Amino acid sequence: MNLKFCILFSFFVRNVIARGGYRSTSLSSAAGFENESYAGSGRHLIEENQSHHPRTDIARGYMTNSELERAVKEFGRRCSHISRIYSIGESVRGFPLWVIEISDKPGREEPEPAFKFIGNVHGDEPVGRELLLLLANWICDNYKRDPLVDLIVDKVHLHILPSMNPDGFSFRRRGNANNVDLNRDFPDQFFPWNNNEDARQPETKAIMSWLREMRFTASASLHGGALVANYPWDASLDKRKNYYACPDDGTFRFLASIYSKSHYNMSLSKEFEGGITNGAAWYPVYGGMQDWNYIYGGCFELTLEISDNKWPNAKELPTIWEYNKMSMLNLVASLVKTGVHGRVFSSDSGRPLPGLITIKGINYTVKTSGTLADYHRLLVPGERYEVMATVPGYKSKATHIWLEKEEATNVDFILDPEVSSDGTLLRSICDCGRKSRLLSIGYFWGTHFEVYLVLIVVLAFLCFLLTRRIKSNLLKQRSPPKRSVLTV
Repeated sequence: MNLKFCILFSFFVRNVIARGGYRSTSLSSAAGFENESYAGSGRHLIEENQSHHPRTDIARGYMTNSELERAVKEFGRRCSHISRIYSIGESVRGFPLWVIEISDKPGREEPEPAFKFIGNVHGDEPVGRELLLLLANWICDNYKRDPLVDLIVDKVHLHILPSMNPDGFSFRRRGNANNVDLNRDFPDQFFPWNNNEDARQPETKAIMSWLREMRFTASASLHGGALVANYPWDASLDKRKNYYACPDDGTFRFLASIYSKSHYNMSLSKEFEGGITNGAAWYPVYGGMQDWNYIYGGCFELTLEISDNKWPNAKELPTIWEYNKMSMLNLVASLVKTGVHGRVFSSDSGRPLPGLITIKGINYTVKTSGTLADYHRLLVPGERYEVMATVPGYKSKATHIWLEKEEATNVDFILDPEVSSDGTLLRSICDCGRKSRLLSIGYFWGTHFEVYLVLIVVLAFLCFLLTRRIKSNLLKQRSPPKRSVLTV
């Protein structure tokens, strides 16, 4: 029995070890280089010795972690008018996980969508960290010169984490300093083997905390080893290699196609139709960051395989950048070029109402922001939708929209408070953000109401008497002295 279990377990692990799997080190035409054919079909598995013992000169021409840190800080100084630099945590070995935010109002909360890029999830896939620094600098250099860049800076908050796994980069291996694959370390919807957050790696916990603090509309992680845009679901309950669609399958196919079609030749793939793939159809991944973002973070994330070779010669980086540049820009810009956006307000006070946005026929809910109550719902353009806003204590409201191609739709909801049968307004506890206080007040008045009422009447009467006494004394003090009368 134990032998059978070990065999089955080893088979399962072998089939889920790589996302962005290892391919031949020769560059294929799919990446735009000299070879005429792909290096193989499907994602190949990474051999342990290949991951641990790379060529000694494999990192030549790539930024070291120290150089990457200096480049990030230098960007912050050079482009301080549209950026800020911050850290979301540290790696196992204490290297800061630096993030670049790019916006016309960095660090300020606005009713705008936010997008994040994450590179170097796997330590031996460093192309993403190089491209993300190139992207940040290109945006800085072309702001107020390029309309697409202006749209991104003025209407989106773009966050760039060049390296999620700096320790793995230092070791030239896939896993982090503890040799853990970070793209298998997130909570999984099918199997709860890693649901203990305290047992997760610090890099994973940093990402999870980041999404609790900041609301992202969409995201993409950059990988190497293939040339394709991957979308959820990444796995299935039966562990089989079959297409497994998430509720927003159409929207994810649309987003993946934006990247693929904007790329130099990704959409021409002979291996993946249109240059996109469903993750489970490629091969199942459990504990991945992509599905976790969609389920728990409310964030539409893609996994982008941007080069057939995991660690190409650094001389190839300028070409790979040119092939991916428009894909990266167009993917970010899609957040404001399509979809339905708006805010939710109260009809009686006019203040923002944090609530939920749903689309009829799609089993997925988008939350508004807590302060501004803005929402950004990505959808496939060219279709009709019924959009509904729901807030506890208020009447839900729905409207029908036709989503034009290449044009976003704005829908603000103004909700009316619900009224009880006796005419009392039913306020939402979450409106005021004082749930515990309101509950304690309800308990106070619901217990021994008559006693409290008598005490209030007595106190009111005593206050009345005290007020009269004080006024009487003040009048006596302020009355003018009587004049003396002289008689002659």
